[in-house]
Amino acid sequence: MTFRSAKACFCRVTLPDVVKPQKQAFALLKSSKTMFHEEEYTARFDLALWKRLMRYAKPYRALFVRLLFIMVTVALIDTSFPLMTKYAIDHFVIPGTLDGVGRFVLVYLAIIAAQAVNVYLLITTAGKIDMGVVHDIRRDGFERLQELSFSYYDKTPVGWMMARITSDTRKLGDIFAWCVVDGIWGMTMMVAMSGVMLYLNWKLALLTLSVVPPLVLISFLFQQRFLKTHRQVRKINSRITAEFNEGIGGAKTTKTLVRETENLREFQEETGEMFRSSVQAAIYTSLYLPIVLMLGSVGAGLALWFGGEAVLMQTISYGTLVAFLSYAVQFFEPVRDLARIFAEFQSAQASAERTMSLIETEPEIKDTPEVIAEFGDMRQPKRENWPKIAGDISFRNVSFAYKNGEQVLKDFTLDVNAGETIALVGETGSGKSTIVNLACRFYEPTDGAILIDGVDYRQRSVAWLQSHLGYVLQSPHLFSGTIKENIRYGRLEATDEEIVEAAKLVNAHEFIMKMDEGYDTQVGEGGNRLSTGEKQLISFARAILANPRIFVLDEATSSVDTETEHRIQQAIHTALKGRTNFIIAHRLSTIREADRILVLKHGRITEQGTHHDLLKQQGYYYRLYTNQFLEEHETDLLRA
Repeated sequence: MTFRSAKACFCRVTLPDVVKPQKQAFALLKSSKTMFHEEEYTARFDLALWKRLMRYAKPYRALFVRLLFIMVTVALIDTSFPLMTKYAIDHFVIPGTLDGVGRFVLVYLAIIAAQAVNVYLLITTAGKIDMGVVHDIRRDGFERLQELSFSYYDKTPVGWMMARITSDTRKLGDIFAWCVVDGIWGMTMMVAMSGVMLYLNWKLALLTLSVVPPLVLISFLFQQRFLKTHRQVRKINSRITAEFNEGIGGAKTTKTLVRETENLREFQEETGEMFRSSVQAAIYTSLYLPIVLMLGSVGAGLALWFGGEAVLMQTISYGTLVAFLSYAVQFFEPVRDLARIFAEFQSAQASAERTMSLIETEPEIKDTPEVIAEFGDMRQPKRENWPKIAGDISFRNVSFAYKNGEQVLKDFTLDVNAGETIALVGETGSGKSTIVNLACRFYEPTDGAILIDGVDYRQRSVAWLQSHLGYVLQSPHLFSGTIKENIRYGRLEATDEEIVEAAKLVNAHEFIMKMDEGYDTQVGEGGNRLSTGEKQLISFARAILANPRIFVLDEATSSVDTETEHRIQQAIHTALKGRTNFIIAHRLSTIREADRILVLKHGRITEQGTHHDLLKQQGYYYRLYTNQFLEEHETDLLRA
């Protein structure tokens, strides 16, 4: 049993690179899609890139050494089989005797048994390397995703990230493990068979190997074409993954707008482009491999021609000719394997480029080495050095512009006292969310400074600030699991009693206890078993459980019913006392008790004061509140 036949019995399960379009597929409206321009890669073989990737192989050095030894042994045993055939022909077939055949059979069976053990060892060893490398790359990719700033998620589709962490890392694992297996086997086989052929008849060996230089030249010519097409395939695969992700996330929107047919057409355009690029890559492969096979056949033909003449001239034995023909045919089997590895290597470089581009992306918001040395970072915080936070926040001539050049704030100044509740009101694009995101250090000012308790927050660690932060989003996200587990996510060491207390504080306990399993009720994926208001209250409880000093409510009541809004208003009065709070509100009834209401327009404060002060001014806030009051009053009358 040779390595090739044994390996053919082992099936490696990999993720498909090309996903065929199904009968139905979803995609978001083109007008709502994030415009993402992926980096283009044009380099040929990038040695520096593979050197950086080799750090993932270092923890498995011992396994690689073992694999090297196993594969050399496998190749040498495979090389010995034609010699065994030569011996049998020259000592048993031609003389017509069975003298010594018993010993020969025992040796042959021992070699086969040894090869079977080697194949088992190579599969288990390569499998450990494969799984280990994939695990480590995915771990680093996931860790980097935790560290990256909000701006990265603003501009990068989820599907692109998913493709990097799944199919691209899978391909790299195959390269490190199985291509190493095939490569070591192929190189050892070629060297060993070349040595044996030269030993048997050096002239015949040189004739057979004369086709190798043209093969090297052809491989070089195909290299760039392989790499270009595989890069294109990986790029389109990312877009298709993004289409699936967006389509599933926007399925309800698709159905309400009756966009199924149009979305399917758009999706088929993407898969059609993937099909064409994949076919082009397959064409290059289908051209390259037959050329290798043809050259191999030429080499075998030369061996048969000149070797047959040598047998007739009795310069070599018939057994030697049979062995030589076996080597001539088998020699190009590892050559074909190396040709396939070469093609896969080009594809893997495209995967490596994109995977490393994710892992090596630097967060836009990061601490200086001096800050990390004193306060630690997200993964290794030095909490013993963290100063207590009171909650005073000051914006000092802050300007901010997004990467696309859009200016949101300019010379913005604001002082917020510890324990003060600030409400932000204004039209879309007025800068409300930007102010809050800057205060939370999800972004940093392009000019000016933000001070926390009188100190520029860049002189403190991101972990220090954000560990004292509570944030409730307009569209809260719950994780699959129970209500209890979702609330505990705010502070993992919290007791059941503390979870219940947090739920009571935000008026969520009552509706939770009405459920069949109470706090052990499963929320479903993304909380889909709960109403928007219920998810909002659980999210509120989760944030309160962490006991933050700075709290943000971002449009928390805009998508809930009147009853839930009333519960949230009550929770604001009780749960937010003593904290520094920012409330972004569309429903102005939520912010009537705020200490200060800021009316924003184009990144500037146009009005500020309490609810009653702003009503007296009869400006923008007065008109907005009056209109909302009349609308709500009309709605109540219609319901009555």
